[in-house]
Amino acid sequence: MRDLTDTRDRGSAVVEFLGVSLLLLVPALYLVLTLSRVQAASFAAEGAAREAGRIVAQAQSLEEATVGAEAAVELAFGDQGFDVDGADLLRAECSAEPCLTPGAQVLVEVATEVPLPLVPSFLTDAVPAHVPVSASHLVVVPEFREAP
Repeated sequence: MRDLTDTRDRGSAVVEFLGVSLLLLVPALYLVLTLSRVQAASFAAEGAAREAGRIVAQAQSLEEATVGAEAAVELAFGDQGFDVDGADLLRAECSAEPCLTPGAQVLVEVATEVPLPLVPSFLTDAVPAHVPVSASHLVVVPEFREAP
């Protein structure tokens, strides 16, 4: 029979609960943080590709299309908390020459890499610590517009 006044194990349930909670909470918190950054980049890439495609299809010149599309990419990523250069992430392919010929198709692709949060720099040299995110959008230049 056990003595009910024995206090050697008193309070150990609280310590065990806190220990197990920390072991489960820290990885879950990191997973949520990482997935939220990747999802934000995914939303930004999709929106940037769509809006850049619309701008390219409606532009009067290729220079105007390039400047507007790069600004749209920077704005879309800026809304999600990323500081990017639109020219580095944006790529466009035209199905006709010149590019803005009425009826031509333009494929706009936006691609970036999202760094994993809280990964030290010495570890990124040995292990890939980036998640690639990309989106594409195909637009058709309106047929009833003046040819460039």
